[in-house]
Amino acid sequence: MKIKEYIENGATILDVRTPKEYMGGHVVGSINIPLQELPDRLDEIRSLKMPLVLCCASGARSQAATNFLKQQNFDCQDGGSWLNLNFIKSEIHVK
Repeated sequence: MKIKEYIENGATILDVRTPKEYMGGHVVGSINIPLQELPDRLDEIRSLKMPLVLCCASGARSQAATNFLKQQNFDCQDGGSWLNLNFIKSEIHVK
């Protein structure tokens, strides 16, 4: 399934940047859990609507987060840059 289809179907967007980066701009409705906090917040992540689409600034942290969460049996995909996801989400809502 493509990222756009995940978002169209109500996936939770999980932004793994720092809170400061997140406050500088993010996808509306996304959840911020920094990459380094993922292992300690697995119960919280399990309570989110699946699947997850992960994002960060460039895609490096979101790829690491996706790999980690898939090892924990989460249904998730790497969405790369939050700016890209923001663009995809805005395209969906324009239709």
